[in-house]
Amino acid sequence: MKRILLLITGLILLTAPAMAGAGDGKTFLIHAKTSMDLDDAQICAVPNVAWTALQEGYKVVILFDASGVTAIKKGGLFGGDQTPLDKAALPERERLSLTEQLGVPLENVPHDYGQYIRFLKAKGVELYANRTMMLLYKIGEDEIEQTVTPIGLKNMVELLENRDVYVAY
Repeated sequence: MKRILLLITGLILLTAPAMAGAGDGKTFLIHAKTSMDLDDAQICAVPNVAWTALQEGYKVVILFDASGVTAIKKGGLFGGDQTPLDKAALPERERLSLTEQLGVPLENVPHDYGQYIRFLKAKGVELYANRTMMLLYKIGEDEIEQTVTPIGLKNMVELLENRDVYVAY
């Protein structure tokens, strides 16, 4: 129930009039710092906000940080090449809502969150992960989603200070 309420809240925020046409190439930083284990609704809102900001003309950057780095780690108990985002399907009602809100055909809406992140990368969204947090969670650079670039603290500070809009999940 909590996930559904947060998802609905996130979808409502996607249509916020204050965002309409405000991009103009400004940087929109999304700080994804909550793991799926702690609150999957928060990190699952990230790609929706990213896509909307991209359509509004923003340069979009997603920074996986804190426990959020675990969402992009491949493997699990039995290994494999899937991340928790790959294993989390987009509910059909959310896919339908995105077609309405973003004006895209249903076949253009990804089926899981891992596919969604790769889709956003292909559209120009920059994806980064805090290398220090990866070390703390014992995640090797070869163990994360290949479209995400690990960065050090100096680069992370640059991202945080050189943004026009900041949103944290």
